[in-house]
Formats: sequence, structure tokens, C-alpha cells
Amino acid sequence: MGDVLRVSLIQTDIVWEDKRANLDKYAAILSHITGDCDLVVFPEMFTTGFSMRAEDLAECIDGETITEVKKWSRNYNVAIAGSFIARAGNVCFNRGFFIEPDGSEHYYDKRHLFRMGEEGRHFVSGSEKLVVNYRGWNICLLVCYDLRFPVWCRNVGNEYDLLLFVANWPQSRSYAWRNLLIARAIENAAYVCGVNRIGQDATSMVYRGDKMAIGVKGDVVAESEPFVPQVVNAELDLSKLKSFREKFPVWKDADEFVLKK
Repeated sequence: MGDVLRVSLIQTDIVWEDKRANLDKYAAILSHITGDCDLVVFPEMFTTGFSMRAEDLAECIDGETITEVKKWSRNYNVAIAGSFIARAGNVCFNRGFFIEPDGSEHYYDKRHLFRMGEEGRHFVSGSEKLVVNYRGWNICLLVCYDLRFPVWCRNVGNEYDLLLFVANWPQSRSYAWRNLLIARAIENAAYVCGVNRIGQDATSMVYRGDKMAIGVKGDVVAESEPFVPQVVNAELDLSKLKSFREKFPVWKDADEFVLKK
């Protein structure tokens, strides 16, 4: 596997609670970026928007959403990451997914549920981090509000090379979004990509996007224009990351801790 990972970050509006319309929208976007990337990243809850009608909108991992994503991944030979409203038994999760072209599927249930939006009343919190090895890269997927919690995001023993955040993060808190993405990259000596939606949802929340790919030194590798439907492409270099970690091994002085689940 090569050291360069080509990532496409999708910035677009989300049709409120209309799965079919959103699946059609993303299918059309994917049809224009095939062959140019290794990994495509969608926003949080990409088929519904940040809805709390979990009971009505949730589906199992063999439902319409993941079935479509697996088909796209296979047909276009790219991995695809994002999140959707998932059901497992009698409970619902804001479930991150990472689907590989060979059919391998990986899931992460959002750990930190957004208290101010009463997410915890409708969803169950996850307890396990996800790190996927894909094309020689170790990739960790987290969801939105997780970004505010550096202990949960901590790159213990360099377990990941790339940290992904998929989000529905409002314009009113865009300063925090941008600066926390940069902080997570610097403190964890890893690449970070943040993928956020644009538009306005049915609760009157406005989203400006601000998709970003951040380098290990906190440098902006690629970013989107605010409010504009756009595919942001970035090439991430694993050899440069490894070289930096060897020359500046700050990770060796990190504090050890045990996280309660």
C-alpha cells in the first residue's frame, strides 16, 4: 500500500428526515468523484439530519442506508465513512460507520451525546472506540460532540494516524469547531479531518460547513468555502507523519490513564 491516502470530504445540505432524497443526493455526488480518492467522508446523520425522532427513523445495519453505502463502496472502490440513526434491539444509536470496498464493515456508537439537544433522551451512548486499518493507515472515527472531549480522543500509543470527525455542527459554534480540530491534530500528532454539513434544518439551526483536513503540526491541508456545496479533496502522507513522530516524539511523554466506560 502507498503512503498517500486520498480523502474526499463531502460538504452539502441534508434534506430533513428524508432518507431517499439524501441517498439520491449522495449517490449523485459520488458519481463525480470516483477514481480520484481512497476514502469518502459524509457528515453525521447524513440521511436524516440531526433529528431526535430516533424511534421513527432508526434502522438496522442491514437496512436501506448501509445497504446503499456498501453498494457504493464496492462499485466505486472507495471506503466510505459517516453516521446514521441505527437500531440495535430496543435501543437507538447515533452510529458511525466505516465501510470498505471488500465488504468489511466497522461501526462506532457515539460516546458523547449532545446534552443541550437532548440527544441522550433518544439515543444510547457507546463505550468502545473504533480504529480501522485501511490501506496501511490506522483510522479512528468519532462523531460531532466527541470533538470537545480530548481524553476520549487521545491517541494512546499512536493507535491511529488519522482521526475523523463527522458532524452537524452549527454556525454559531464554528470558531470552536475549527480550533478544536486543529488542537486535536497537534496534541495527538495525527492528521485530523472534520466533515460538517451546510444549510438550515427544521429546528432553524444554520450550518456553514467548515470542512477541514489538518496536518500534524496544525496546518490546514485543505478546507471548504463556508455555505457552499463542495467536495474537499486532500492527500495525506503517512511517511511525513511517521517522520515527524520520530523527530518530535512528544507521544513518549504522554500521561498514562485508565478510562472508565
